[in-house]
Amino acid sequence: QVQLVESGGGLVQAGGSLRLSCTASGRDFTNYLMGWFRQPPGKEREFVASITWSGGVTYYADSVKGRFTISRDSAMNTVYMEMNSLKPEDTAVYYCATKGVWRATYDYWGQGTQVTVSA
Repeated sequence: QVQLVESGGGLVQAGGSLRLSCTASGRDFTNYLMGWFRQPPGKEREFVASITWSGGVTYYADSVKGRFTISRDSAMNTVYMEMNSLKPEDTAVYYCATKGVWRATYDYWGQGTQVTVSA
């Protein structure tokens, strides 16, 4: 059974940094894609960034390009997201998710971690 466990959220002032982690277990993720999503208060969930387990190809939402960096440690089955120059509008519950690279939708989701950026 696939499990995703996020950690690293918290409260930070605008301009600060946080690093989120997501540890995956339950299968071989070689041909999988790991994504980070977020859901701001009162809004729909939105894509933030993704990375392929094999090859480390990355994609970013325009709103976080140049500020967030997604990376992975395949040996640890862990994906990270370094978030710099945080803004109040980055406040959200952040979720990691994974899917096969051939899939259109993400099949497995973590429980989420709260990130709050104060002005």
